[in-house]
Amino acid sequence: MSASTARPPFKQAPHKLLVSPPLDGHDSIPGPIEVADEVLYANAHPSMSHVSPDFIPVFGDSIRMVREVLFTKDAQPFLISGSGTLGWDQVAANLVEPGEEALVLHSGYFGDSFAECLETYGASVTQIKAPIGGTVPFESIAAALQEKKYKIITFTHVDTSTGVLSDAARIAETVRRVSPDTLIVMDAVCSVASEEIRFDDWGLDVVLTASQKGLGAPPGLSILAASQKAIGVWEERKKRGVREGSYYASWGKWLPIMKAYESGSAAYFATPPVNLIYAFHASLSLILARTSPSVPSIAKRFELHRAASQRIKSAASSLGLSQVPLAASEAANGMTALYFPEGVGASDLLPRLVGKGVVVAGGAA
Repeated sequence: MSASTARPPFKQAPHKLLVSPPLDGHDSIPGPIEVADEVLYANAHPSMSHVSPDFIPVFGDSIRMVREVLFTKDAQPFLISGSGTLGWDQVAANLVEPGEEALVLHSGYFGDSFAECLETYGASVTQIKAPIGGTVPFESIAAALQEKKYKIITFTHVDTSTGVLSDAARIAETVRRVSPDTLIVMDAVCSVASEEIRFDDWGLDVVLTASQKGLGAPPGLSILAASQKAIGVWEERKKRGVREGSYYASWGKWLPIMKAYESGSAAYFATPPVNLIYAFHASLSLILARTSPSVPSIAKRFELHRAASQRIKSAASSLGLSQVPLAASEAANGMTALYFPEGVGASDLLPRLVGKGVVVAGGAA
């Protein structure tokens, strides 16, 4: 058994628990979250060269397991040192050329941020904003796509600031029906491995995420999967001699690295976070039930997330607390966003929780 999947000979020491901020969730902190002992053990792997024969299969297997988590057969994963925000840069730098149109569906704070990133790279951005706690109506999406041609459409699967879960399958179906050439980009930083994502079945083109939320590893790894259609758009751009808008986020730099490690050989552009990838491998092995027959399958994990979420939501309701999502069907399962009680603010509640050994943070406005 490899070091990344071996049962650790230790348990985590008692520590202040990472739980969700009152306005930003209440099931588990959106990230970084508490991680399993096996994951911390793997993260403590002795330092190793990124071209070591021992590390190469760990990296390659991690790439393959990302596909399994997203239920895709041929999407191309990119595992790059950085935060989830780096996924925005990859999309903007590789798929959108200056002056091209991008449609951003806004269900919370992170829609604004993705739009700002796209504009930084020269995209012409149109936002459709949902009311706080709501999602963009499908009729509005279709109407916007009929009005003009968009290179990409982006949406946040679960926006951490509101706890709103967008219907990714139906959004993708709408786009494919009305504007089939438009690339469908989903920011899934707060949903991968806690919400079911059927990359191939839904016809997604990009899913971007990070290691520190549902994927259950320490922060620091940007994870993105691109469809062959998206890769083809990037390749066509390269053939026309249009360079990517970024050096570090360039797929021209990273694609050969991913392909090399997955095929069993090493390659170099920038040093990958070796220990973090060992930890990520350990967490993926748990998520995909590779470590023990007693570990729940990924399908069972989704059921457990939904059940835990409902317990939290029911308990919050019994205390008179209101959820931010306007509809129960649009409330995320990996986190719960609640309003402060009437007359209570962050300065009233947060210090009391800290005094009980619970780490919280204020919600994103």
